[in-house]
Amino acid sequence: MKDFFRNNGLLLLIAAILLALVTAVCSMLLGGVADPFSNLAGFLTTPIRNGINAFAGWTEERYSDAFEREQLKTENEELKRRIAQLEEKAREAEAALQENALLRSHLDLRPSKREFEEETAMVTARSPSNWESAFTISKGSSFGIEAGNCVVDAYWNLVGVVSQVGENWATVSTLIDADMELGGMLSRTGGAAILEGDFTLMGQGKLKLSYLPENSELIAGDLVTTSGRGGVYPPGLVVGRVEEVHTEASGMTQYAVIQPETLLDDLKQVFVIKRFEIVE
Repeated sequence: MKDFFRNNGLLLLIAAILLALVTAVCSMLLGGVADPFSNLAGFLTTPIRNGINAFAGWTEERYSDAFEREQLKTENEELKRRIAQLEEKAREAEAALQENALLRSHLDLRPSKREFEEETAMVTARSPSNWESAFTISKGSSFGIEAGNCVVDAYWNLVGVVSQVGENWATVSTLIDADMELGGMLSRTGGAAILEGDFTLMGQGKLKLSYLPENSELIAGDLVTTSGRGGVYPPGLVVGRVEEVHTEASGMTQYAVIQPETLLDDLKQVFVIKRFEIVE
């Protein structure tokens, strides 16, 4: 090998010089075009760089969309919360207006020539039992309510009587309860009768008018009011209207089925009459 370089050194030197000249000339002729190795490297790496840049752009776009969606979700939840608050206030305002309207109508319809001391209460619960017709109200003995107090609705229709009292609650037995009994008055024909609860009729939301006067000739729609006998119920309170008249099983007497004037299932507010006087 040493002999080869020694014998051909001059030729190798000349070949190296010529190669350098050729490379220089090619570089000048190409005018800045990359050499084949650089071109190959660029050719292989360019798609990778493009893919990385595209992925980075897509990731940034998705992140931006996700951020915007999260922001919109937060804003939407806030709007829902505000709408719920406004709806609650609207319901409260509507309830207050209805309550005021009921109170005004109650005062406007107050029977004349009578003085009443009454307490407003809300219906808070209804008895789940099929053996009674009763509900609970929001006030009790701390407001002067006592067992035996008469209860009416906003239009002075009879609702029932207070049957049990707690400090801040009371139970009201309605006029259709099977144990209910009070004096009734026939508005059209005159004469007194007895209003009493009946278990079968209670399930239908009605009550019974017994011991009818002879030749009373009741007809459907006749109004029945309280007689005031016994001192528990003021006289003249509307109880209900005659729906139909039946003959007792004995065939000797008749009774009438009474449809209450008050809507017991819809009651939300009632008035407890704690004291009443008849003004002559």
